[in-house]
Amino acid sequence: MTTAPSIPPLGGTITVGVPIDKAFRVFTTSFNTWWPTQYHIGQADLAEAILEPREGGRWYERGVDGSECDWGRVLAWEPPDRLVVTWQINGQWQYDPDPDHASEIEVRFTADGPEQTRVDLQHRHLDRLVDGQALRDGISGGGGWGAILELFAKAVASGE
Repeated sequence: MTTAPSIPPLGGTITVGVPIDKAFRVFTTSFNTWWPTQYHIGQADLAEAILEPREGGRWYERGVDGSECDWGRVLAWEPPDRLVVTWQINGQWQYDPDPDHASEIEVRFTADGPEQTRVDLQHRHLDRLVDGQALRDGISGGGGWGAILELFAKAVASGE
């Protein structure tokens, strides 16, 4: 049996100066306030990035023209500790509706005292994606998930 070569996961960790409940809330329900508008896959410019707050919910973008483009689904919604979503965007930066081709992003929130939270993000199973290495290279070249977590931390600090 031949298996595809394993593509190492991507990820990042950041600590924010808010309680765990607030960190989870800003990451999820305020997702649109900190996700960079230049990071979209639809034809239209990004108007809104949406993460539906429930297991089975959609994770998607809405363009300025009203069009919608899926990014994945919510696999685990466990406030305030954990979120897991599928990433169904292939190496050509296009949505792939086949769940067998989905990688996963797991975000864990860990209280580090009453007013501080560590946020750990892991983007795993990149080998499931069509052209997953190209996607990994693209994310890494753009600053990676660490750069995205920095934007999240700025939103937390500004009280989003």
